[in-house]
Amino acid sequence: RCKNLSVSFWNSYWMLPSDVCGMNCFWEAAFRYDYMKTHPSEKMHLAVVACGERLEETVTMLRSAIIFSIKPLHFHIFAEDQLHESFKDILEEFPYEGKVNYTIYPITFPSESAAEWKKLFKPCASQRLFLPLILKNVDSLLYVDTDILFLRPVDDIWSFLGKFNSTQIAAMAPEHEEPRIGWYNRFARHPYYGVTGINSGVMLMNMTRIRRKYFKNDMTPVRLQWGEILMPLLKKYKLNITWGDQDLLNIMFFHNPESLYVFPCQWNYRPDHCIYGSNCKAAEEEGIFILHGNRGVYHDDKQPTFRAVYEAIKNYSFGDDLVHSLLQPLEQELQKTTHTYCGRVYKVFIKQLTKSVRDLYARRSKGR
Repeated sequence: RCKNLSVSFWNSYWMLPSDVCGMNCFWEAAFRYDYMKTHPSEKMHLAVVACGERLEETVTMLRSAIIFSIKPLHFHIFAEDQLHESFKDILEEFPYEGKVNYTIYPITFPSESAAEWKKLFKPCASQRLFLPLILKNVDSLLYVDTDILFLRPVDDIWSFLGKFNSTQIAAMAPEHEEPRIGWYNRFARHPYYGVTGINSGVMLMNMTRIRRKYFKNDMTPVRLQWGEILMPLLKKYKLNITWGDQDLLNIMFFHNPESLYVFPCQWNYRPDHCIYGSNCKAAEEEGIFILHGNRGVYHDDKQPTFRAVYEAIKNYSFGDDLVHSLLQPLEQELQKTTHTYCGRVYKVFIKQLTKSVRDLYARRSKGR
């Protein structure tokens, strides 16, 4: 069976050459599968906030998380009331196989300041700031925007929690790799983390540490806890922030840089990484791990490379053959986008996805 798999599946025209991966990839994946079986751990918690016309986009993100992940998942879905029934109807149709649970919550802000938080940047966007205070019994959490697509198991970004040192409480990717096109370093009117700021669309949190930490700030010499610092920050910088809650997080980690773990750009790959020329070297080498289609690029024709990946995952039916139903049609669509800057590097969009499919089939073969 393994021999047939290596010939008919791994050496297909769209795969990495067999002399690059071959059986080494198989046994690496098989080892990881065995390790997961013999080292059970707490389920992974993933949170998302959905408002307005974000139902389909959110469901597509959840589908991408389910396809490849190994450990059990618990989705924490914060949504406007009118979306709750639609989420329930769709999620109940997913073939979970006991791997996925979900909880749907209303959008909630502190009562005394709800109006201000609701209108910050985008509707409901600042809800993420309050997750450590709402999900009091959740130790660690991966927050993602609705326009995220996982091209490898959630387990792999979840594993960064084990790499945190004693002072780190959260992990995010830089806003930009190239300062010449950076937004924060050119336009920001407030403090921001590092050279180019951080992007909060993918945010891994040790929420126990967040709740316990006292944060340095530029408002008082007294350190403040998470629940105490949010409103004073908003009041001070309200007229100077453009990107809402992301700007507040940048300000917070500017004053507490030791608290942030920074992961590479392929864990939060956005149009800015290719529309001005490829500037995420890690993705060029290893492929994109998490795709972030901000600026609505999944739903217009401005960045057809991003839209092709979104449509492929949205239209994939659970249980279908991933090679013929997802990878091959996707590569055909990506080859049509080479007239764009992102399309010129379309192979980075499929490189890791290809490996994820190969690893998934290896795990299935090993589990038989």
